[in-house]
Amino acid sequence: MHTHIEPFTVHKRVALTISRGTTAQTTNILVRIEHTGIEGWGEASPFTVGGTPQTSENLLKALQQLAPALEKFSPYDRQQIERLFTKFNTPSAARAAIDTALHDWLGKKVGFPLWQMWGLDRRRITPTSLTIGINSPEGALDRMRQWSQVTKLQFLKLKLGSPDGIEADKAILLAVRSEAPAITQLSVDANGGWSLNNAFKMCDWLAGQGVKYVEQPLPPGQERDLPALKERSPLPIFVDESCFTSRDIPQLADRVHGINIKLMKAGGLTEAIRAIHTARASGLQIMFGCYSDSSLANTAMAHLSPLADYLDLDSHLNLTDDPFVGAPLHNGRLVPNDFPGLGVIKN
Repeated sequence: MHTHIEPFTVHKRVALTISRGTTAQTTNILVRIEHTGIEGWGEASPFTVGGTPQTSENLLKALQQLAPALEKFSPYDRQQIERLFTKFNTPSAARAAIDTALHDWLGKKVGFPLWQMWGLDRRRITPTSLTIGINSPEGALDRMRQWSQVTKLQFLKLKLGSPDGIEADKAILLAVRSEAPAITQLSVDANGGWSLNNAFKMCDWLAGQGVKYVEQPLPPGQERDLPALKERSPLPIFVDESCFTSRDIPQLADRVHGINIKLMKAGGLTEAIRAIHTARASGLQIMFGCYSDSSLANTAMAHLSPLADYLDLDSHLNLTDDPFVGAPLHNGRLVPNDFPGLGVIKN
């Protein structure tokens, strides 16, 4: 099989600020795998959580090194290709691009969309949350109004963990809550921006504001404090930066209520499925998230989304120049179509 690698840059309509910084644009990488006249597509997008940062440059270099070794394989040789990832120490986002392309190829080969190959029920897909980054109260309100022009506001995710402290966090949430429709659900993601003491205070306070759950309240590496927080918190605790693959889940099972699975962290749909089954076997809830992913990567996760409790697959909705068209938005729900494979085309 032949591997083609194409970097592309996407720009955010509104820059996103979280506790670790602000992102306005990223250079992602399209991987096209061609075999017997059929082409499968996958995407690698950079992120900087934990270990060596998976920058665009690092991902491009890793994919270029791996491509010649893939030539002797076919898309059916997925177990051998996984061993190749280990041999080359391939970053997870680069693995995600290749693994997704292999799934897309297989779906196109047999003529079925991935959700149907997996026997999933699209009616079980929940609305995706729409993210509001750290901002002033006025800026948060403005962002909420912008989102309302894209789709009905059913679920808002507020990024907290402001460098200005928890009083600034409270001001953001109160502003949004004051104008959000009564039917709008809220979740909070601190991206590891709170101390344990502040997490105690905020979870108590947020419960009174009707928030559904809190994501990554403590910094990664501070998992030893999660049992105390879980015991005291009136809200469910999810982790993102503390959980990359299925291997991380068993040691978190007694200290959180759920995990956030992301295609780039997991290293592809194959590992995402492992993580889903491991989480369910561990009694945990599941959400799907994204980085600065285009419609290509978010559509890939949308095919698995009937298996998730919560979805945060909105990054492509904030792009001015998304190169792809994938799963359409129906009443706030990202629903994959009936076309074979991922069902993604060039914009």
